[in-house]
Parts: sequence; C-alpha cells; structure tokens
Amino acid sequence: MPDLSALKARKFLTGLIGAPIAHSASPAMHEHAAATLGVRCHYQLIEVAGADRAGLATLLEGVRRLGFAGVNVTYPYKEAVVELLDELAPKAKAMGAVNTVVVRDGRLIGHNTDTTGFERAVAPLVSETKRGVVALVGAGGVGKAIAFALANLGVAGLRIYDTERARAEKLASLLPAGRAYTVVDSVEAALQGAVGVVNGTPIGMLPNRGTPVPDQLLHSDLWVADAVYSPLWTPLLKAAKAKGARVLLGRELAIYQAADAFELFTGLAPSTEAMGAAFDNHMAERYPAVDAA
Repeated sequence: MPDLSALKARKFLTGLIGAPIAHSASPAMHEHAAATLGVRCHYQLIEVAGADRAGLATLLEGVRRLGFAGVNVTYPYKEAVVELLDELAPKAKAMGAVNTVVVRDGRLIGHNTDTTGFERAVAPLVSETKRGVVALVGAGGVGKAIAFALANLGVAGLRIYDTERARAEKLASLLPAGRAYTVVDSVEAALQGAVGVVNGTPIGMLPNRGTPVPDQLLHSDLWVADAVYSPLWTPLLKAAKAKGARVLLGRELAIYQAADAFELFTGLAPSTEAMGAAFDNHMAERYPAVDAA
C-alpha cells in the first residue's frame, strides 16, 4: 500500500513525446487531476518530428535522467520506442506498442493505457450489440491497442483493414487465439456484417478533413468510434450521427487512457470526472466553432 502522505508531498514531472501535439489536452487533464488530489504536476509537451532511432534514444535518456516520473508517447512513435525501453508490461509486449513510459529506479518501463482506456470506453457499446463483429480501420500504434481492447471484451470477430496489408496481418497474428481475426483488402469488406467500426488512423485529425469510411457505408444499426479527438466531431462521426448511428467520441478514450497513465506515473488514482472537465474546457477554448456536431 503506497504512503499517500509521502506521495502527495511530491512534485511530478511528466510529458508527451510525439508530433504534432500542440493540440493535446493531456497537459490540462494531468495537471488538473493532480491539483484535485492536492499534488503538483507539470506536464511538458515534447514535440519532435521525424526523430530516428538515435533521436528517440536521446529523448528517452533525457526522460530517464531529468527527473521525469514518466512520459506518454503518441503518433508516430508508439511502436518505435518499444525496442528502446528497459522493460515492457505484458500487454505492451504482446502488442508491440507503448503509449506510456514509467521511470522506476532509473529504468524505463513501457505500458499501453490506450488499450485499457479504450476498453473502458467502448465496453457498453460492445455489450449492447452482443459482442458482434467489429471493423477496425488502421493497424498502427493506436490500432493495435484498439484491437487488443476489443479482443479482451470478447467480440465475435474483428475485421482489420490497413493500407499496408502486412501491418494488418502482423496485428492479426499478435492477437490472442480463440476469435476470428480477418485481414481484408478494403473498408467495404471490413464493414460487411459488422455491428461497429473504429477509426484507428489519424484521418480526420485537424488539419486533415478526410474520413476513413465512405458515408454510404454508414447506417443506423452501426456504432462508430473514433480515436481522433481534435476535432471532437470528426467528419466520420458527423456523418455517422447524420445516419442515425451511435457514436463514441475520442473524448472517452483520451480521458480513460490519461487516467490510467496518471496512476502509473504517480501511484495516485485520479478523478475521471476532473480529467473530463479539464478536457472539455481545453476543447472549448481551442475549438470553439469546429466541434459542433
């Protein structure tokens, strides 16, 4: 059992490595969650585009030496950091993707709270649709986490589409046995007979205004989830809502993954309500006109 009084006396330095990340709501969520608990946290955005292996190694060495409790990792480095860490939590090791790096006794330990966060967010929709087949668009870092979350929830099957078929095949091979994981060659094939679809790509993230799923494939018997939250209402989600589909915004994934990461960094369980309020305030300030449904 952690000594809560000792934990609360500490200051936590955390952050985010990725690019582009100027839009991130993570600083607001983590710092507000800390304040609500009576502790201090500074969450630093570390935006580095085009980092190679050596560049990432240098960044992580800085995290190790400069007093960080840990950092989050986002696009495009969730897979690239894996081989640079000292240890991986079992789930992160199984999928080969990390979004949370914790510093413990000078060692860098990789976790994946995208998986736990998305699992918490999507569980009601999966249950309501009797764990039917789900289509996943995108098999990169966040796509991997989403796939493992859906497998953990016991969906009957998962149809995976990625523009790089080999990446989709690799993901299918990593998933736990016992369910039907199918790699398909088009979004249309992925959605045939599916009860839900998830966008696990950056398509729709500002300034991109595209959609990974043609509007004509959306219908009212489908649920639609998006990992993107900038903007909150992506073109995909707007189109899905217009067709009468149930939608899951990237908001829930953002909040739940942040809450799980915060607890790994600090040893303290944050309020998801406080994190949600901070997220909503950040989005209202940054996108006052864009996020109308």
